[in-house]
Amino acid sequence: MSNARRISMSSSPMHRRQSVARRIPEWIVDYAYHRWHRVQARRIFNEIEKNSGTVNKRYLTMAKEYSLDVFGSKRFFPWLRVYTAVAGKFIEGWIPDNFYGCAVVPQIKGKYGQTSNLKCLTKALLNAEYFPDICYYVNGLLLDIEYNIIDLDYIKSMLFDSIKMVVYKVDGSRQGSGIHFFDKDSLNLSYISELGNGVFQKFIIQNELFRKFSEKSVATLRITTAADSDGEPDVRACYLRLGASDDTHVQSRTHIRVPIDIKTGEFSAVGYLPNWMRIEYYPGTQLKFAGHRIPSFNDCISVATTLHRKIPFVRSVGWDLAVDHDGKVKVMEWNAEHNDIKFSEATQGPCFLGLGWEKISPRKMGLLVQARDA
Repeated sequence: MSNARRISMSSSPMHRRQSVARRIPEWIVDYAYHRWHRVQARRIFNEIEKNSGTVNKRYLTMAKEYSLDVFGSKRFFPWLRVYTAVAGKFIEGWIPDNFYGCAVVPQIKGKYGQTSNLKCLTKALLNAEYFPDICYYVNGLLLDIEYNIIDLDYIKSMLFDSIKMVVYKVDGSRQGSGIHFFDKDSLNLSYISELGNGVFQKFIIQNELFRKFSEKSVATLRITTAADSDGEPDVRACYLRLGASDDTHVQSRTHIRVPIDIKTGEFSAVGYLPNWMRIEYYPGTQLKFAGHRIPSFNDCISVATTLHRKIPFVRSVGWDLAVDHDGKVKVMEWNAEHNDIKFSEATQGPCFLGLGWEKISPRKMGLLVQARDA
């Protein structure tokens, strides 16, 4: 490998962490997984009751009985309790978020879901023009989207030939973390090597509708698709994520989520703050959610289902899409491991009826489980 094509790689403690993890008894990991979910669900439930009032105890009793009768354990009750609090009633058919992680994800995805964490594999798996990928940094190499090695002398001219800003996303980035912005002057390849493997993407100039809500951050549309027993995917849930007024990009700790009708693309009249408090307008601009529709929504649906057909063996995927200023659909990333279902289940669900997920037996969680949603 020539010096011009090499970026020195920083050492990683991942191997040491994995060695330690393998010595942890499985039951401890499993207990910690469900405890994390219980604590998170309790915090959300308390916030909802504080903002919206006490939940009818009869509905909560129904949720607890459903957890025992259908899923075989009360450890799945906390998320059913959250769904009940959001919906204002109990509805049969909900999938608890921790049940999704310990039963559904291992059964319908296995290790194949983890491929979405590796940004450079997107082109190889999906071969789609919808991704704004420019090039990849992988294991000390810079590669174009056809996996040809890029000489370091030309990287800046390649990245900034027609655009002023690029986005760098680190492998495994989730919830808005691991995202960095660079212009021609600020890009430092030594710093990229410290960040780790990832993808350079074009900065999207978003559609005018979304700019009315938030000027700085690019709004993303989360579309969840699920493939049936024949491998045919369809859309099961959809919501819009808007960044806070001062955010450079959408982040889970500050985002505003708005349920979207999967048939029409229309905004719900109610959105949700990170603490699940209901709001009817975007806090920064005071613009109401009601009366708006996602631009190019049918194209968004088509892109999500078309791409999912290329990976039917990953049976459930969360697609993060953006619509640019020309109305074209761009796929920011795809989440095929433990993609978020709890918000959609609570606000639009049950979203996964007819798939038989409730019949899957829970498993002990693996040592390197990802507890948090993507």
